[in-house]
Amino acid sequence: MNNLRGALLMMLAMAGFAAEDAFVKTLSATMPMGQVLIYLGAGGGLGFALIATRRGHCVLSRSFFHPMVILRNFGEIVGTAGYVTAIALVPLSLASSLLQTMPLFVSLGAILFFGEQVGWRRWLAIVIGLAGVLVILRPGLEGFDPKALFALGGALALAARDLATRHCPTSVHPLQLSTWGFLMVIPIGMGMLAFSDGPVRIGTDEGLLLAGALALGMIGYHALTLAMQTGEVGFVTPFRYTRLVLAFVIGWLLFGERPDQWMFLGAAIVVGAGTYTLLRERRATRRARVLEAAAP
Repeated sequence: MNNLRGALLMMLAMAGFAAEDAFVKTLSATMPMGQVLIYLGAGGGLGFALIATRRGHCVLSRSFFHPMVILRNFGEIVGTAGYVTAIALVPLSLASSLLQTMPLFVSLGAILFFGEQVGWRRWLAIVIGLAGVLVILRPGLEGFDPKALFALGGALALAARDLATRHCPTSVHPLQLSTWGFLMVIPIGMGMLAFSDGPVRIGTDEGLLLAGALALGMIGYHALTLAMQTGEVGFVTPFRYTRLVLAFVIGWLLFGERPDQWMFLGAAIVVGAGTYTLLRERRATRRARVLEAAAP
C-alpha cells in the first residue's frame, strides 16, 4: 500500500469531477440536461466497455441481474439525475456542499440496512453532520432554496450506490460496474429530455464542452479506482473533500458565486463529521483485522 500515491490519485479524481461539474453547469445554459446525460452516458459507457473488453472482462454478464448490481445501477440513475439537475439549477458550491453528505449517508445506511455495529461517537458524528445539512439548507428561512433538495436526494441515492457496490459479487470487475453505471444514465437522460423542449443542435462550443466533460469524468473514475487500490481506503477517502474546495474556487472564479457564512459553516460541519466518521470506521476495521488475526 502506498498512501501518499493513493491520496494524490484521490485528489486528481476529485479535480476531474469538479472540472466536469463546471463543464456540465456551463452546458446547462444552452442544452437540456437530459441531452447532456445521454451523450455522457453513451460516451462513458462505450469507453469503459472498450477498456473492459480489452482487459478480458465481458460486459454482457449474468451478474448484471444480481440484486446488488441492480440496486447499484438504480442508485447511479437517481443520483446522477438529481445531482446534475442541482448543478443546473443552484450554485455549484451549494450542490457540491450537499454532495459531501454521502459518507454520512453511507454510514447510516450500513447501520440501518446491513446491521453494522457502531458506537455512540459515530452516531453523534452522523447527527452533527445532518445538522450541518440544515445549516446549509436553512429550511423555513429566507435563504432556503427548495431546488437544492435535488442535490441532497442525489447524494442519498449515490450513497445507496456505494453501499450496493460494497456488496456486489467479487466476480464483478470495477470496469464492468463503471460500464453499466454509465449506460444506465442514458434512459434517465431520455426521460428528462422527453419533459423538456427537445434536443438542440450541438455547435462547436457545446461539442468541446461535452468532450471535455466526458474525458474529465472518465479520468476521475479511473483515478478514483486506482486510489482505492493503491492506498488504504480509510486513509485516502477523506481526500474526497478536496472536491468541495475546488467547487468553491471554480464557483467563485467562473460563475461569480459568493457563498455566505452559513454555507461555509454548514459545509465545515458536514466535512468535519464525515471525516471523523471515516476515521472511526478505519479504526474499527483495523481492530477487527487484529482480532481476526489473533483468533486461534
